[in-house]
Amino acid sequence: MELVRKNIHMDRIKGQASTQITLEDDINILDSKPDASKLIYDRGSVALEEVKVTEDHVTVRGKLQFQVMYLTEGEKPVPACMEGSIPFDEQIYVEGVQSGDSASVKWNLEDLTVGLINSRKLSIQALIALKVCSEMLYDEETAVDLYHEEPVEYRKKPLRIAQMVVKKRDIFRIKEELELPQNFPNITRIVWQGVELENVEFRALEGKISVQGDLNAFFLYEGEGEEQQVKCYETTVPFSGTVDCAGCDEGMAADIDYVLGSKDVEARSDFDGEQRVFAIELVMDLDISLYEEERLDILSGVYGVVKEVEAVSKPAQFKGLLARTSGKTKIADRLKLAGTDAPMVQVLHSEAQVQAEDGEIVENGIHIKGTVNIQTLYLSSDEKMPYSSVKGSIPFSYVLDVPDIGSGCTFKIQTGLEQLAIAMLDGGELDVKAVIVCRAIVFEHKSENIVTDIVVSDLDMNKLSGLPGIVIYIAKEGDSLWDVGKRYYVPISQIKETNDMTTEEIRPGDKLLIVKGISD
Repeated sequence: MELVRKNIHMDRIKGQASTQITLEDDINILDSKPDASKLIYDRGSVALEEVKVTEDHVTVRGKLQFQVMYLTEGEKPVPACMEGSIPFDEQIYVEGVQSGDSASVKWNLEDLTVGLINSRKLSIQALIALKVCSEMLYDEETAVDLYHEEPVEYRKKPLRIAQMVVKKRDIFRIKEELELPQNFPNITRIVWQGVELENVEFRALEGKISVQGDLNAFFLYEGEGEEQQVKCYETTVPFSGTVDCAGCDEGMAADIDYVLGSKDVEARSDFDGEQRVFAIELVMDLDISLYEEERLDILSGVYGVVKEVEAVSKPAQFKGLLARTSGKTKIADRLKLAGTDAPMVQVLHSEAQVQAEDGEIVENGIHIKGTVNIQTLYLSSDEKMPYSSVKGSIPFSYVLDVPDIGSGCTFKIQTGLEQLAIAMLDGGELDVKAVIVCRAIVFEHKSENIVTDIVVSDLDMNKLSGLPGIVIYIAKEGDSLWDVGKRYYVPISQIKETNDMTTEEIRPGDKLLIVKGISD
């Protein structure tokens, strides 16, 4: 008698922790940059350079990267840009991790405040949230069948699992050349650039992963000509491609996160030798997890009819895919300028980031709430200060529908903006409309007893002789045909045949004729 086993490859969280770090520094404006009179616009991001795991700790080294647009001093102020970074080195307590473990770190820039100390110095303050998660891969050997020659009864239990097929990191490169329309002047100098990815989607294919989305690019640049006017150009282009991935197959559940690893933007000449092309090269750092959904019938019980057969079992943890789902919610609000600001003349550019809190499991769903942080660059009616911006935050709350979700489930959420529309109502107010998309992958976790071994011994003849050769058994609450057969060492098929049964279903009070299978 031999167990037929199947090896199941799964992953689980070994340790996780969250923390916040505050960065504060005064940054001198580079000597090559003009003096500043007013801050206009800012943007920040975090670059992680090293993640090191030691016993019960994860050390994260990286830097805050910032861009600041400001107006120069003088009679005719023009926009200029200052870039810089502030390093950080943070040790985070994560119980249970050890040297050699892998860990992923997600960051969120919760606040960035830039101030102008004087015409040559900026103050930078930032609040960064870091979330560390260490996952481990493990194998669970599970009995799925029983090879036997002598008569034996066994039963199986269905089990849905999410088997880990691929776990790796990779990169995806995006290269685009954006040529200016004919009615725009040539590029003398790029003053400000904003390049972001939107509506990014991943899909598992045979031997590769499909990547597609939109690249949104915004530029302020100094145009050729006697006046060297600052021009504004914005466009959105689709991108797509694939990443080779051994073991990947169509229909697998893809759990893929990405961050922008590097971003290079420069002005280039077109075929006529005129500087009219914005060349963009982005690198997406991908964290790839692929799961294959599988339905197993695992061995859950066994008993003998000619010999004493006992199953040795142990509890094991299994992970199943409950849902891959997405939903959208709309927000609408208005942003007003401060009373001291000059009226708006024209909106030049708007951008927004979704800051979502950790989701909360509710009945048949996940409650997601957070804010959409908006920043709009505009032309002002004040000729001495022709450029300005307004910031605002709009809260949102949404329940993503996930039927049958329970407190023991785990999930990962991705949020982003699918649409952003900002219109000027008048010189002092903006109308804001946006669509937030929420995606989630949800796993359920179950503990099941799995059979690890079979112990076979001779029947206890004294015990067997104590059982009646024939008996009328009256079923009680909770009884099953399996329980009755195991008690009297009788095959289930024999009980069904003796009692003219077509199914194994019995109800309390049913009378079953049991004829002992072994009399010698």
